[in-house]
Amino acid sequence: MNRLTKTLSDLKDNNKKALVAYLVAGDPDISSTIELMNLFVESGVDVIEIGVPFTDPIAEGPIIQKAHDRALKNNISLESIFNMVSEFRKHNNETPLVLMGYLNTFIFYKKLIEENHNNAIDSILVVDIPGELNLKDYGIHSPNINTISLISPTTQINRIESIAKNSTGFVYYVTLRGVTGASNLDVNEISNNVEEIKKHASVPTLAGFGIKSVEDAKLLSDCSDGIIIGSSIVQMIEESSKSKEFDRIGNYLTEIKKARSWVSFKIYYLP
Repeated sequence: MNRLTKTLSDLKDNNKKALVAYLVAGDPDISSTIELMNLFVESGVDVIEIGVPFTDPIAEGPIIQKAHDRALKNNISLESIFNMVSEFRKHNNETPLVLMGYLNTFIFYKKLIEENHNNAIDSILVVDIPGELNLKDYGIHSPNINTISLISPTTQINRIESIAKNSTGFVYYVTLRGVTGASNLDVNEISNNVEEIKKHASVPTLAGFGIKSVEDAKLLSDCSDGIIIGSSIVQMIEESSKSKEFDRIGNYLTEIKKARSWVSFKIYYLP
């Protein structure tokens, strides 16, 4: 069974929520990325989302855009990311890994994705294609890699069903209008939209964008199957890039993970 499918299924069976942490590969360098991935796991992260550096990351806010720029200056490519993942897999063959990137990169490295040596990658999220489509629609076939599709607050209701059914990993619900790193979460809107998605999805629905604090994590974990944290982590990586001391990030993720022990509650239960 695909690692992502198994992990999310196990969490659901144990009435727990998923914690997904994002970083950009090669920011500040490859060895630090591997160190951070291991730190994520030690801090309780269930799934690691790896940003594939791109020259024009249109879905990203300023924080993550700068991380893409820093990684590109290190000549990070999808090939070097697969090599990095192979190194990580020497000591960890359990944690699901998701690639998040842009279509042109995946088309250019089609053969590498289709080979997916030792099934090292579990899922791919292509941010700049319609949610109803996946890599197969662009001639890239890798049956062991799950599809993750995006649904946002502005997605039309008549598209939600087809997008949800296209997702074989999880549905990524974008909690905000705009780019990554924005703020002002509308919990009522998020809850209503996630509830609508769940009517059609056969896989979990996770919420991302705009999650910064433990309180944010608590609120969104109540109305979804888990959360995805990106910009806050990437900001801390930037601030620690010279010292290479990442303990603050581990402490932050541990605190998030401990919040209400990530156990699923119905809203009529007392916290």
